[in-house]
Formats: sequence, C-alpha cells, structure tokens
Amino acid sequence: QVQLVEFGGGLVQAGGSLRLSCTASGSIRMNHMSWYRQAPGKERELVARIMSSHSTNYGDSVKGRFTISRDNGKATVYLQMNSLEPEDTAVYYCNMKRGTILDVWGQGTQVTVSS
Repeated sequence: QVQLVEFGGGLVQAGGSLRLSCTASGSIRMNHMSWYRQAPGKERELVARIMSSHSTNYGDSVKGRFTISRDNGKATVYLQMNSLEPEDTAVYYCNMKRGTILDVWGQGTQVTVSS
C-alpha cells in the first residue's frame, strides 16, 4: 500500500508564504496528484491538481497565489502558497489518484494563517 506523507504546515501571518510537500512511498509518475483542504465546519475542497502530464488546475480562491509542482524523481509534489489569507486556514491533504485503481490520501498537515 502506497503511503503519502505531508510536510511544511505551520503558523504564518497574513501575507506570508509556506511551501507544503508530499512524498510518496512509491512512484508518482503515472498518477495525478492533488492538494485538498478542509476548514472547520466546511467540506473538503480541491486546492490544486497536477496531472501526470504536468498540466495543472486550481481552485478559484487560490488562483494567482498558489503553485503546484511535482518532481517525479523524488516522488514528491509541492504546493507553494503565497499571499496567504486567514481564509486559507485549514488542514491540507495530499491525494494521489489514477482512474479507479488508485486513490490514496495523506494524513493532513495544518496550515494556520493569523490576521
């Protein structure tokens, strides 16, 4: 069973930056990698996705501020978060997916943005 481990969460002031990373125990090369987040009392939402082709898409609330990237050689996906806002406070989850045959979640990492 492939596992995902997230790093990089923490406390930051509004306007600041954080970089999250998610490392898989196996290859990510053929898989779509995503970051989701869930704030208290809210549903989990897609933040950003990077396909196996390296094409990307972003949630409307983070466009222009967040950047997703991947390093297949390191089996790692990154989320660079700039111009953070208190509304970005949430637990951030990494997801790896390939069709219906693979759907793996990380344990989550807390991001807190103070105003």
